[in-house]
This record gives sequence, structure tokens and C-alpha cells, in this order.
Amino acid sequence: MKLGIMQGRLLPPVRNHIQEFPDDWEREMSLVDELGLVGVEWLVTTYRPYENPILTDNTFNEFPVVSVCLDNLVSDQIDDPASVENIISSCYRAGVRRFTIPLLEKSSMSDGRRRNQFCNTIETIGKSFDDAIFSFEAELKMSHLAEIVYLCDNFRVTYDTGNTTSYGLDHVEYINYFAKVINNVHLKDRTFDSVTVEPPNGDTDFKTIFETLKSIGYDGNYIIQTARGKTGSELETISNHISLFKELYDV
Repeated sequence: MKLGIMQGRLLPPVRNHIQEFPDDWEREMSLVDELGLVGVEWLVTTYRPYENPILTDNTFNEFPVVSVCLDNLVSDQIDDPASVENIISSCYRAGVRRFTIPLLEKSSMSDGRRRNQFCNTIETIGKSFDDAIFSFEAELKMSHLAEIVYLCDNFRVTYDTGNTTSYGLDHVEYINYFAKVINNVHLKDRTFDSVTVEPPNGDTDFKTIFETLKSIGYDGNYIIQTARGKTGSELETISNHISLFKELYDV
């Protein structure tokens, strides 16, 4: 099981945000190593995105970055083709070749007109950067996500276990529907009424999820993006979650 972690989860919250780029990112990298994780999914957020070290500090190449999550696009920027292309091209010039693009909340693509506009934008970008992989994390009907994912050969799906639960989708059906294009899994536990909780206290059936992913031959990364737990106890929280996921995976 290739376990990684969403950047910032091993450190206290920044500016009271659940998910934000950490100032002390280099220290977190040493903790990633200490826990035996395969790496981090690097974050670019709305807070000074173009000052992110992935764009300004070549030393990030020394660290195990498995993908770059463009959280800054969870905003109205998703509707501006220039903004989408600018952040992707900036990361690309810095050497990034694996992107996660969240289509959630402010960047939701549930509206058909918005989705069509985004399809036009992202198809052009996908073809321009055809040696990069773009993986879409979304709370959408499967057919609507398919409209995006099957535009280009280098498009994939980031399957978020918690989002799938709270959106009311069947995990087995979802995994089999996107079996050929899932390249990234976010591990999160949610209740059916959209509350993110520490695993295994929610409604997400990880045992069934792991069994189904094994059945399709999935051998990619599992990125821990779980509820934070007590501030100041991040290392203990994540250590417990690592043990839990390994136990459930090996059943």
C-alpha cells in the first residue's frame, strides 16, 4: 500500500484553515520520511500562489512530491481560462508533471454551462501539456465527470473516498466505472450528511473500497487527507490513521 499525505496535515493548521500550504514545509518533509510515507501531494492555495516554493525554490525537487494539488482553483479563477493556464504553465516550467485539479465547492462543475466552458479550457491545456497528467477530483455525477476525464488521453480521476460517500455515490460502482483512469486516491472519512470525521467514525466503508480497488488492479498512491484531530497532536493523529488504513487494507 503506497501511503502518502496531503501537504500540511502533519503540522498545525495555518491561519485556522483546514488545508493550507504550511510555512514550515521543509520540517514536514522530514516527518514524511520518518513515517515511511511515499511522499506528499503538494498544495498550491489561494494565499500567494505564485510565491509558493514549488515555483520559487528548486530545492523542492529534492523531496518526494507525488502530485501538485491546485487548491487555488477552488475559486472563481476556475472560470478564467487565463488564470487556469497561468498556474499550470508556471508549475510546468518548474518541473511539475502531475496535477490534481479539485472541482469542488467554488469550483464545482455541476452546472452544465460552466462544465462546458471548463471542458473547452482544460481540453486545450491538456493537449498543450500532453506529457503531464491531470487528475480531477470532483463531486459530480459519474457521467458528468466522464465528460471531462475522457477529453484527453492524459486526463485521470482522483477518487476521494469521503466526497464519494457524502455525495451519495456507490463506491463499488464508482471504482468500476472509472477503473481505467483512477490514478490517485484521497483517503477521507465522511458521514452521509457531509461531515468529515476521523476514520473509522463516519459512513465510509474502507474495507469494501480497498477490496474493490484491489480487484481492478489499482497500484497507485493513497493520499491521507483525513480530519485533523487535536491541534498539536498531528503526528500522533496521522500515525493512528496510517495504522488503521494498513490494517483495513491487509484484511
